[in-house]
Amino acid sequence: MLTMLSENRCFGGAHRRYGHRSSVLDCHMVFAIYLPPQALAGQRVPVLYWLSGLTCNDENFMQKAGAQRIAAELGIAIVSPDTSPRGEGVPGDPEGKWDFGLGAGFYLNATQAPWSTHYRMHDYVVTELPQLIEASLPVTKSRSISGHSMGGHGALVCALRNPGRYRSVSAFSPICHPTISPWGEKAFSRYLGPDRALWETWDTCALLASGCAQMPLLVDQGTADSFISTQLMPEQLERAAAEAKCPLTLRRQAGYDHSYHFIATFIEEHMRHHARALLA
Repeated sequence: MLTMLSENRCFGGAHRRYGHRSSVLDCHMVFAIYLPPQALAGQRVPVLYWLSGLTCNDENFMQKAGAQRIAAELGIAIVSPDTSPRGEGVPGDPEGKWDFGLGAGFYLNATQAPWSTHYRMHDYVVTELPQLIEASLPVTKSRSISGHSMGGHGALVCALRNPGRYRSVSAFSPICHPTISPWGEKAFSRYLGPDRALWETWDTCALLASGCAQMPLLVDQGTADSFISTQLMPEQLERAAAEAKCPLTLRRQAGYDHSYHFIATFIEEHMRHHARALLA
């Protein structure tokens, strides 16, 4: 059951925040949705799911990316989930760091205690949340997915692990090879334990190498991103896609960094990319 927490009119549509109890995550969750004017007029519209990065919640993309204008024009809803379970009893990083735990769910299903009770963000994003939204709001089952950084990793993995569930996928500055990235190694070792074979089932490059079902990938990466060589490693994705013969459009955007200034600059192109699939 959804409880509407707030509503703001925006480009003829509505930005809303909803709360609900998640059985998958065993906690209360909040997500944001932009419903374009077509949805408010009674039309069921397709959905772009946006997965945000480390430290973010449902608000960052909706307030900073400027995607609502083009979503209103195209007639596409945008859903922005939180980046992790939250609330009383949900464990965070025992060291109090920002790159693990609260705000850093990595869009996987944890297998190790104490994380396995709550940290099942993959099942939440792929299954539970869409079922809830499709049953309660004026949207169709036509879905696409995108995201930034940790969320870019999440978008690519969700699409590759669930063939046919999404019409299209894109990412900004994704963590391309988390099994060899410091952020990924920290998260995977705690959420999944020491078995690196299990880690690979949540790694875009490893999934491509395993021969998983493929779909065209659109990725934008800023060349001035301070994390590009140590954490994101787009060259690893380029190599894995080439070896797997997976269609990849990897655009290196000169001078752009890791911020929402970068995302806001190119979000319209991503929205139109998804519209070609969602509205076909």
